[in-house]
Amino acid sequence: MSLDPAAAADLEQLLRRHGIHTKKRLGQNFLVDPELRDRIAASLGAGPGDTVLEVGAGAGTLTVALARSGARVVAVELDRRLVHALRSATRELPNVEVVEADVLKLDLLSLFPDGGELVAGNIPYYLTGALVRRLLEPEPRPRRLALLVQREVAERWSGEQGGSLATVAVQVFAEVRLELVVPPEAFSPPPRVESALAVLDVRPRPAVDVPDLPAFFRFVEQVFQFRRKQLGPVITRLTGRPADSLAALGIDPKRRAETLTLGEWEKLYLGLAS
Repeated sequence: MSLDPAAAADLEQLLRRHGIHTKKRLGQNFLVDPELRDRIAASLGAGPGDTVLEVGAGAGTLTVALARSGARVVAVELDRRLVHALRSATRELPNVEVVEADVLKLDLLSLFPDGGELVAGNIPYYLTGALVRRLLEPEPRPRRLALLVQREVAERWSGEQGGSLATVAVQVFAEVRLELVVPPEAFSPPPRVESALAVLDVRPRPAVDVPDLPAFFRFVEQVFQFRRKQLGPVITRLTGRPADSLAALGIDPKRRAETLTLGEWEKLYLGLAS
């Protein structure tokens, strides 16, 4: 009978068998709560005929549950030691394809040429911002993402304010809901912060109506380089426009970038580009 990596005793046996010790630098915290694992997998809504990209599949905790849906699961893992454990945990699942790769460098278009795939994963906290932009900005885009991330990040994504470049990108491309909170004790080893499941339903078209979307993101990125400074001096430094040009757009020049809503980012970009 196959081991279930979501069961703490089975996970310990699987890791010991392959001589694996977790690496903090890779953000390796394994979910050891089968009920929560199954809820995360169910939130993706995968079924026969779907293709799922699992990011950071680890020892196969979520992979096993995703495979039960009948979908094709492409499980990507960077750590070679864990790849061996992952193949062991999924060897009896013919609909699982294990890929040893860095997802940030992976040619996703070759795996999913038509887009519309589903994405799931327990995302290392240090990788969250780069990963969501890698998944959402290029076309064709996924259909839905169910990502286990730091609770603070999930709250920003699902809130009104675009408190970071990654948050702005997420809100441009997807509608976000915070599905559930996952306590540290649900992981082995337990992280120092709470996690949350964020479900991202990708929009049919971006939420901002700008003529050049890459230029919009470059502008947002430039402004966020001065995130702790008031917007007025930042805009003057970047564009040469006086600080009171923000007031004409209905934006207080004393505010900071992290307080702007997505609509205000759109208004700011279009107003300064005119």
